[in-house]
Amino acid sequence: MCETSAIVDHELVVAARHASDLILGRYLRVPVAKAMNLGTPRGFDRAVAELAAALRSRSAASDAEAVHSVIGILDVDWLGTTAEQRRNLVSQAMQAAGRITSAVPRTVETVFGPAANEVVDATRTAARRGQRLNIAADFNALDRRITEHLRTSQTTYVRDEYGRRNAAFGERARTIVADGLESGLGRDDIAAELQAAAEGILTGRGQFYWEVVAGSFVSQGRSFAQLSAYAEAGIDRYLIEAVLDERTTEVCRFLHGKSFTVGAGLRTFERMEAEPDSVPNVAPWVREAVDPDTGRKVLFVDSGGQRTAVAEVTRSGFGSRDDRGEFGRSLSEQQLIDLGISFPPYHGLCRTTTVADVR
Repeated sequence: MCETSAIVDHELVVAARHASDLILGRYLRVPVAKAMNLGTPRGFDRAVAELAAALRSRSAASDAEAVHSVIGILDVDWLGTTAEQRRNLVSQAMQAAGRITSAVPRTVETVFGPAANEVVDATRTAARRGQRLNIAADFNALDRRITEHLRTSQTTYVRDEYGRRNAAFGERARTIVADGLESGLGRDDIAAELQAAAEGILTGRGQFYWEVVAGSFVSQGRSFAQLSAYAEAGIDRYLIEAVLDERTTEVCRFLHGKSFTVGAGLRTFERMEAEPDSVPNVAPWVREAVDPDTGRKVLFVDSGGQRTAVAEVTRSGFGSRDDRGEFGRSLSEQQLIDLGISFPPYHGLCRTTTVADVR
């Protein structure tokens, strides 16, 4: 589960680091992109911040144009319209927004392509230097498949997200107009509410959307490239290694130290590669809820329309450093593999990584 407080804290951290990177790159001419280091938490955070900023920058113009177009259509004297006219106006606004933002997936794909190469290259470098794995500097055949999967699958996610935003705005716009007329609001008041809704929903403002996309992209790319490096180096198993600090989620604490086979991880990647639209079921994120009977947190996944409990938190380490916590009623290694949660990311803005198991 992606803790709200953890997301906010992470946003502040990466924003500060991105600001420092802008100073380095823009004013001191230091090539920050070449300094990507996915072998450290700080390097990971910086990579996510840079990618999120690039994605937001590429989408900003289309987002702003969509809002402007929508308000231009919906700024009318609603008191003088019929129910059918109101439905048509909202429909026209949705169509206009959809046409404009349809360019966003293609635009951000130009970011995802180079970013995929950078993530895989940085991961291989960290594997050679940090873990001292005997692998080549050049990409292997699997690495090239990984970069292509990252580029295309993430573009699909963005396209789907903009479709959801458009539908959500249409529903919200209809409610605003209906409630406004019922309350006796005038044209200006309704227009102001519609503009606020458009700016909030169509642009995803306040949702940390691009941070979550960037975090998933970098984490997933790192995990895939690590599996490729382990296979190339003849490593049979790998360990899950969480960043055990105050904002580490319960699921990452639970999985910290667990060992999985490289072969199983690669089979999961191949399923994701073959069925990119089914990734939420093939490799679902882990969430948490409170069991009403025991009052304890329970980790679970929703996959294929079915909820499966992963573990119960018997003693929480959340908010503490170097404290994994304690868990009960947990699934076995094979059961975790079958659920598709044998490698990160496990949730939004997941920082957990893997290391070769050479014990």
